[in-house]
Amino acid sequence: MSTVNVMAREIAAKIVFYGPGLSGKTTTLKRVYDSVKPAHRGELMSLPTEADRTLFFDFLPVKVERVHDYSVRLALYTVPGQVFYNATRKLVLQGADGVVFVADSQPAAEDANRESLQNLEENLADQGIRIEKFPIVLQYNKRDIENVSSLEHLRSALNGRSWPDFETCATNGQGVLDTLKAIMRLVIKDLRQKKVVPPRPPRPEPVLAAVPDAADESGLEGQIRQHLADRPEEDADVPPMATPARGIQAVIARPLGVSAALAPGALLDPARVADTAFAAGDWGACVRACVETVHRALHFAGEGPTGSQAHLLGVDGRDLLALQSLASKHPLRVDDAAFALYVLMQTFHRLAKAGLPHP
Repeated sequence: MSTVNVMAREIAAKIVFYGPGLSGKTTTLKRVYDSVKPAHRGELMSLPTEADRTLFFDFLPVKVERVHDYSVRLALYTVPGQVFYNATRKLVLQGADGVVFVADSQPAAEDANRESLQNLEENLADQGIRIEKFPIVLQYNKRDIENVSSLEHLRSALNGRSWPDFETCATNGQGVLDTLKAIMRLVIKDLRQKKVVPPRPPRPEPVLAAVPDAADESGLEGQIRQHLADRPEEDADVPPMATPARGIQAVIARPLGVSAALAPGALLDPARVADTAFAAGDWGACVRACVETVHRALHFAGEGPTGSQAHLLGVDGRDLLALQSLASKHPLRVDDAAFALYVLMQTFHRLAKAGLPHP
């Protein structure tokens, strides 16, 4: 089953190359590997044996096109073809999102092709999957050999379900990438139907500079006014431009500032502290508020070192280090405080793209 990494904005899908022994599964995967740019491929691993070229699996992560704002990474596997390795085939097939069935076009392999296809149906059924509902592409391999079975005969023998099929020659790459593109399309279509691929998040409504009608309490400003109206009277008495005296927990009764407009609800108050300190000219208080709020924001990315949290969110590590260095700088200037607000707003933006914090 595919996995969705919200933090990395990535969907990982698993495709298995299935078929009888020596039909060309490993050669096909090696050909795909050679065709992919080095920056988009992982390490190709295989374990040859005397009985078959692949005992366990070949693993090849391949990045393909984006779906919505998520990138898609394919994990490509092959299975051993020999019948006595069925336990291994079942293990590798678990969690697959699609299958490329590599058939041997030679007449002598006809029974082995049928047996392997039947075995695929049985192993999918063991996982509760009907083969008719599963993304499958047929690859008729070794078409470069003389006296192979005709395409019509192979389709009649193996493709009674009208799956997409292709004639291939794995040794020279003919048709191999066409097969891969076809299974990619089927897998992505299937993921969309299962709603595994997250839809594109709605665009956030712009924050208007004008003050809305006092009677309209449905907008963001209205919610903030309601939020402040529910505060104790001692908080409401804080002067609009006062320097924060109670640290990050102080509530400043003034309109949203530049960073507070981007802040999630859990970090709204500390963002307002930073904005108010900047407006009051207290550069030190602004920087301290930004450092503390960024630290709290990064915790929404999960436990771990600050650098790892920033990497998961996509926050610029150099900016984060520069912000942290400001905590020990004296005296601080207006450009220091402005930079601190910039890093804070960058962090809020990355949180919003990652859908964090969760409601």
